Amino acid sequence: MSQQQSIPRKPIAQHLRRELKARHLAMIAIGGSIGTGLFVASGVTVSQVGPGGALLSYALIGLMIYFLMTSLGELAAYMPVSGSFSTYGSKYVEEGFGFALGWNYWYNWAVAIAVDLVAAQLVMGYWLPDVPGWVWSALFLALVFLLNFISVKGFGEAEYWFSLIKVTTIIVFIVVGILMITGIMKGTEGAGWHNWTIGDAPFAGGFSAMIGVAMIVGFSFQGVELIGITAGESKDPAKNVPRAVRKVFWRILLFYIFAILIISLIIPYTDPNLLRNDVGDISVSPFTLVFENAGLLSAAAVMNAVILTAVLSAGNSGMYASTRMLFTLAKEGKAPKIFGKLSQGGVPRNALYATTVVAALCFLSSMYGNQTVYLWLLNTSGMTGFIAWLGIAISHYRFRRGYVAQGLDLNKLPYRSGFFPVGPIFAFILCLTITLGQNYQAFLQDKVDWYGVTATYVGIPLFLLIWFGYKLAKKTRFIKYSEMEFPDIPNK
Repeated sequence: MSQQQSIPRKPIAQHLRRELKARHLAMIAIGGSIGTGLFVASGVTVSQVGPGGALLSYALIGLMIYFLMTSLGELAAYMPVSGSFSTYGSKYVEEGFGFALGWNYWYNWAVAIAVDLVAAQLVMGYWLPDVPGWVWSALFLALVFLLNFISVKGFGEAEYWFSLIKVTTIIVFIVVGILMITGIMKGTEGAGWHNWTIGDAPFAGGFSAMIGVAMIVGFSFQGVELIGITAGESKDPAKNVPRAVRKVFWRILLFYIFAILIISLIIPYTDPNLLRNDVGDISVSPFTLVFENAGLLSAAAVMNAVILTAVLSAGNSGMYASTRMLFTLAKEGKAPKIFGKLSQGGVPRNALYATTVVAALCFLSSMYGNQTVYLWLLNTSGMTGFIAWLGIAISHYRFRRGYVAQGLDLNKLPYRSGFFPVGPIFAFILCLTITLGQNYQAFLQDKVDWYGVTATYVGIPLFLLIWFGYKLAKKTRFIKYSEMEFPDIPNK
């Protein structure tokens, strides 16, 4: 009887692999958060608050985002971990605060995947309206799952090319817009500053309207904080994370501010197409309208493909971010240990399975109507994203205060935010104002719209319940500056 030879098994990975290259981080920083919020919802912003209001809204939120990214860049370059601001919150604020931030962020992106898959149904309905929407959700969920299942390189490469397509589209859009405004290319007559003088322009709706669209604008930027998550799997994060953060300012200026300016100069804010702008009708995307005015009649089909790319990119990023956050929570003992296991390729597949199940919520759209579910999920995800940004501002402020209080040399930080303490304080105040004031009109009515209030604010009590529930159970307290731990040498 022959003796059976045992085949040695490959060892299971113990740590996430640093396989994201500088070009991956650079492109994720440039195009990681460009999605339907810019390509579609920007039209709603212009129509509701006018050209000047829209530009000011994007400029203010853009400034807040830039301050947040410099704060996150300082933290991530010094301590590059996939738990990012959840870990920073636990180490430099309070353990329960970090616990709540982590679960909040996991929920945010897990729901965002479902939002993106519902959006994919609406986009594909443009070409194939007779195919049931759940078919496209299942197909794209499988694709995003596979991109994250194999290795971190799969995510990185897919996100690189997705972002490249989006960035190229916006650059072409800006060039075409400038040619139309200057009269070099034939387009809409009267394009230019004339559109800023009609009706109640440039500011329509007043301050209350700007607060109302701030959440829409903020949702357009969500995903920018992915740099903090990817730092845990990037090569030489002390060098590459600061590089990526420095690109954020130019991305905001070029891709958001310029794009909104061109839309406002070419399309009057009173245009009925902007007023009925929604994800389900790509033909009225402001980008599509500008291309069509330039004589590019196939613009709707092209923009449909680009928006589909943006939706898949957002779903891909969401799957990655939520999976890594759940993995880190498990490694820190704040989630079931099973989610902290890695495959041979260094992928937290159990965390990936759990996130995929939650993302399958998108199938509810086939039961209740995709538009209703999309808007509900959009509201809940948008609020939790702002809570994550609040966490970044608080964590960075306390990190820097503690670092200095212990007499450590700021010059030794791999990257230092030049806007402390103004940056995190400004970001905190503006973020908190938008979060609390998002739907304040509902409380001023004779009969309070509790359905709308719940959809808007549900993320806040949920976050506080998780935070104080953990705090009471574990009897944690705020960490004093003198008790904070700072590694001598940043991880590389």
